[in-house]
Amino acid sequence: MKKRNIIITASDHARLSDMVVFGNLSRRERGGANALATELERADTIAPDEVPPDVITMNSRAELLDLETGERMEFTLVFPGEAEVAEGKISVLAPVGASMLGYRVGDSFESPAPYGTRRLKVIAVTFQPEAALALAP
Repeated sequence: MKKRNIIITASDHARLSDMVVFGNLSRRERGGANALATELERADTIAPDEVPPDVITMNSRAELLDLETGERMEFTLVFPGEAEVAEGKISVLAPVGASMLGYRVGDSFESPAPYGTRRLKVIAVTFQPEAALALAP
């Protein structure tokens, strides 16, 4: 599966880049930070008001489909200190979190998993903060 550039806001890119370089991260988070750094290198950085509403940005809630099993899952992509898997809040340093950042509805991507690689597809972005701000009066 060919990886294409992802879309990320300039503010998210700056904050995530700082976290990867300067963050006080655990050994486990450091592995996720390396994966995230790879994603950030291929990102197209744009202003928040230019992000299409179907792109997964930080604090977006998205529905994903596992292309092998048919399982549907919904996650909110958050910074590490906000992660709470039981609430569907997944850290951007988790394998799926780092992998889903910047993709949009209809895109497929691969994510490392303990048993191999998962192939996932973005079905919907049910909340995106940039789109919500654009709709605010």
